[in-house]
Amino acid sequence: MASLTKYPEPLVFGLDIGTRSIVGTVGYREGKQFNIVAQSVKFHDSRVMLDGQIHDINKVGEEIVYVKENLEQQLQGRKLREVCIAAAGRVLKTAVGKGYYEFSENTVVNREYIHSLESVGVEQAHENMMKENDTDIKFFCVGYTVIKYYLNGYEISNLEGHKAHNIGADVLATFLPEEVVDGLYAAVAAADLTISNMTLEPIAAIQVAIPENYRLLNIALIDVGAGTSDICITKDGSIIGYGMLPKAGDKITENLIQEYLVDFATAEKIKMIGPNRKTFTYKDIMGISHKITPKEVYDKVESIVSEIAKDTADKIIELNGGKPVSAAFVVGGGGKIPLYTARLAEYLDLPLERVALRGEEVLGFVNIFVEGVKKDPLLVTPIGICLNFYEQKNNFIFVSVNGDRIKLYNNDKLTVFDAALGYGLSSEDLFPKRGNDLHYTLNHKQKFIRGAAGEAAMIKLNDKEVGMNHMIEASDKIEINASTKGEDAKAVLGEVVDLSSVITFEINNVLLSCPRYASVNGRLESEFYELNEGDQIELLNYYTLSQLMQFMDIETPHEVFVNGARALADTKIYENFKVAWIDREEIYKAEKFVVEETEKEDKENSSGNISKLNAVQEKAAAKEEKDSSLPKPNESVTMHVIVNGTPITLDGKGEYVFVDVFDKYDFDLKTVGGMDLVQKVDGMDVQHFSPLHEGAVVEIYWKD
Repeated sequence: MASLTKYPEPLVFGLDIGTRSIVGTVGYREGKQFNIVAQSVKFHDSRVMLDGQIHDINKVGEEIVYVKENLEQQLQGRKLREVCIAAAGRVLKTAVGKGYYEFSENTVVNREYIHSLESVGVEQAHENMMKENDTDIKFFCVGYTVIKYYLNGYEISNLEGHKAHNIGADVLATFLPEEVVDGLYAAVAAADLTISNMTLEPIAAIQVAIPENYRLLNIALIDVGAGTSDICITKDGSIIGYGMLPKAGDKITENLIQEYLVDFATAEKIKMIGPNRKTFTYKDIMGISHKITPKEVYDKVESIVSEIAKDTADKIIELNGGKPVSAAFVVGGGGKIPLYTARLAEYLDLPLERVALRGEEVLGFVNIFVEGVKKDPLLVTPIGICLNFYEQKNNFIFVSVNGDRIKLYNNDKLTVFDAALGYGLSSEDLFPKRGNDLHYTLNHKQKFIRGAAGEAAMIKLNDKEVGMNHMIEASDKIEINASTKGEDAKAVLGEVVDLSSVITFEINNVLLSCPRYASVNGRLESEFYELNEGDQIELLNYYTLSQLMQFMDIETPHEVFVNGARALADTKIYENFKVAWIDREEIYKAEKFVVEETEKEDKENSSGNISKLNAVQEKAAAKEEKDSSLPKPNESVTMHVIVNGTPITLDGKGEYVFVDVFDKYDFDLKTVGGMDLVQKVDGMDVQHFSPLHEGAVVEIYWKD
């Protein structure tokens, strides 16, 4: 072998700590090729690991030392100090979180915004995962994949550089319990090694088995180890699901132990009988020798292989949204068991050729410079662990947040935001919070007023003020004062509707301008009314008859006509409508009120001032006093007039006005005969209170 000094840096050490063995691989990347320069395998002497979980940390540590020293020997004494590892999926938890961020104005999306968005998605995924797993166990995020990005609500492949009002992301995050991570760290530390990078076994395997250009397809990858079958699903260029099944090669071995009454090691050898071998001789625990054929072994394990394949297929379909995938790739030693791929194809309802054991054909970019080592499905995950080093350098670091020591999984792009989430602050504590919006309807259309923006969180990193997306390193000291919430939105009626105009009506042939009002929840309110959540506002361009009478401070006469038609209390009176009635006392008060209003100098601006109603009501008492002081006739006289050709006699008063003729002359005011009521004396148009004289000729009729 050539001198090691010729190898370029870094020289990557990957360690696959499996249920049945520990595989150590050392190599380096050269262009698109990965060159393996050392390889070592150590099978566990006892069941120190079960289903991918370390049970005996010290024993596993000793075996790691053995692998490390063997590799160092192959490397001509070169010392290995850092290692990349992968965690098994036995205790893997996954969840999808939705990140969402809304800008106050159209904004160009940069990498910082995208990272913050993804972090919010990871935070929500963690919350969703904890809700589904009601436990006090602390979980760490050890990787995430963005399934979809959204720009203004529409799906998009890349947000960077686009202008947006809002952005979103669906994030698939993976989590491991703290004790699993701590167990791996402890075993590696026992071998005097430092973890430079940690990933998940399915993530490591997919880097080798399913290239990115294949991930547009709906494919399942199954890494069948000894203790677990780790599953990964791809679709539309993304990883859409991770899963784990605690059934793999060991289940078959345990079945053979019972069938042939042998120890675990012998059962492993029986399991691995090649189909081309004629017979295999073994001794049972009683010391009796037996010969068996491969077919006999396959017949014994067929039921358990079918069970594992069926459960794996069910899990794949579950992770894929209830549908089978288009194809499945199998890696790992457990997948080499005869019948496995055939049964998996059967349960996935796929042609046999679409379920394949991946090995040499996906390792075309790998050069192996180690004698006796061949390309094999067993190498897919160990090589993937090494390759993951180049994708992201990560481990666990410690930082201080508000005086507390926080442990973070370092993906080589940690920010203050990540530390804040690790400390327990939510995104609501970190980003400015708007006060509550105020929602209302205006003329039946939904409207709202935004609450005020709060102040952003105040952050200091090592006593220097920084932003939320500032990168952090081990031992950093971070101080965070949570963001504040802005004031809730508020407004008065005059700020959302224009109450400056007036409405003019013709009241008994006299024009009257009235203030325009708004109705809130069915009640008239002034411009100073403070809006409440859910208020229903209507800007009125009419008065009802009862509102007009209330404004004029008179009782509604018995017979009132609007544009010549009899009106009721809720009849709507719009701009320039004509209102008329025959009621001497009320007409007198109404006309007196209109004259007073029209003759006022410097008329009050009635823009939206509903208090006018109250002012008019207050004047009512004064008017009543004035009315009581009006001169009353002190003697009665008799007057003769002709109404529509009929002579009538008026009596009982000292003087008479036009409306007095209705006391003696039968004119039907209840039936409207036209648009206007014509009133004439001696051929001249008169008003209701025009005076009459002896012998006056009166005309009363409806005009079309």
